[in-house]
Amino acid sequence: MTDTMTRPAISAPKLYAHQEQDVNKLFEMLADSDNAQRLLYQLPTGGGKTVVFSEITRRFLAAYEKKVIVLTHRIELCKQTAVTLKRCGVKNRIIDSSVKKISNRDRSQCYVAMVQTLKNRIKDKLINTDEIGLVIIDEAHHNSFHKLLNRFPNAKIIGVTATPISSDADKPLHKSYSKLIVGTSIPTLIQQGYLAQPDSNSYDVELNSLSTGMGGDYTMSSSDELYGTPAMLDLLKHAYETHAKGKKTLIFNNGVVASRRVQSFFLEAGYDIRHLDHRATASERAEILHWFKKKKNAILTSVSLLTTGFDEPSIKAVIINRATTSFSLYHQMIGRGARSLPNKKRFSIIDLGNNIDRFGAWNADINWEEIFQHPDAFTQVTQNNSELHAIPSELRSLFPNSLELSFDIVAAYDAALQQQRKPKNVISESIKQHALMCLENADTAVQAIALVDELDKEIDWRVKQYTKCLGNVTKSYTTWLQEEYKTKLKKMIQKLMHRSLQMQVAV
Repeated sequence: MTDTMTRPAISAPKLYAHQEQDVNKLFEMLADSDNAQRLLYQLPTGGGKTVVFSEITRRFLAAYEKKVIVLTHRIELCKQTAVTLKRCGVKNRIIDSSVKKISNRDRSQCYVAMVQTLKNRIKDKLINTDEIGLVIIDEAHHNSFHKLLNRFPNAKIIGVTATPISSDADKPLHKSYSKLIVGTSIPTLIQQGYLAQPDSNSYDVELNSLSTGMGGDYTMSSSDELYGTPAMLDLLKHAYETHAKGKKTLIFNNGVVASRRVQSFFLEAGYDIRHLDHRATASERAEILHWFKKKKNAILTSVSLLTTGFDEPSIKAVIINRATTSFSLYHQMIGRGARSLPNKKRFSIIDLGNNIDRFGAWNADINWEEIFQHPDAFTQVTQNNSELHAIPSELRSLFPNSLELSFDIVAAYDAALQQQRKPKNVISESIKQHALMCLENADTAVQAIALVDELDKEIDWRVKQYTKCLGNVTKSYTTWLQEEYKTKLKKMIQKLMHRSLQMQVAV
């Protein structure tokens, strides 16, 4: 039943043991029943998902007289998938915006398409969906294909992803797929030498000034404000010089402004660094990625583009210079540096967004079946550590040189009780932290004291938290304490500034 056009012109690449095992298992499940079924296949980034589903395609075309469609969500992935399919011996055709008509003489047995383009071509009746026997969905966690799947009445479905948790909480993957097939885990792939061993380094970053958008992740604008501050740029440079200096490094940012500032800051420090975002033309992107590939100790600071469909095994350090609430994105970013080479058995992870605390270690064992069946519970656990008190972005902009703007009054109060210290020490510690903030962002005591007025709302909030800890406190006492706090804060600023000047004179 094999169509001559599907016979490989070249020998298919040899599969690794874990890939061969998964191909056999998936193909057996496809052959078990003539009824349509929907399978979701999970394999970590770097495990070779594209090779696996390309081999599935080759075997399917050799065994059945039905066509295959591979769906992706980006044009770059379409092109890369088409190349891998061809290497595996599968002739294929990309259905993109330039394809307005498909000839009746077209004998293609495999199509690669973006979802929106395919919707339009089906609507125009250019593709007979009854002829499609298998639909493969790459990066299935994006879950933008579920409505389209009903248009293929005779097709079996395989979704492929490294992280089987939907990007849309209202459309869990277990409603689109009947069964999850879990591939080889990250720890096993590391043990077998297919992935590199991570050296993880995490810095505790205050995220109170970040705000979330409609999609649930942190907004670009609030990320730019935080990660573009001098304090965060200094921390990034310190982290790079401590854990990644001399290594080919990929930096992930959430906003273009922050990434541009990272580039300027590192250039001023004498480092060879380039910036890449979605506004780069195809030729500019190709030139930058070629430079990154060839340059031994290159640093590339990027936004969005390189989380999927980008393969540069020589990367030895990944810096997550952002926070995210997306578990899939967390794994995708780290996966860019995880590929193993003969001269690369380890790679560095530098986390500047509390992401490791939020999601756990990248190389931890994960119960994917539990996550697939109960995504809401998993999401709730990973997001439970959100900050309780948000720092307004306007306030963050006034204190760009300070890493920490918040102070956990309740935690400090509990610690004071455990250490048998007087509760009023909590207020003293809070005042000192506010004083240091003012001094870090001013050149003179007068400027620092002027910043106290900008802290009115924060001071009032901290005092209210403190009085709640005390219990039965009158409103007049709270008001008095708020004014007393501001008076002591100004005195503390003068005291610390005077001490600093004395030390400078002594030196």
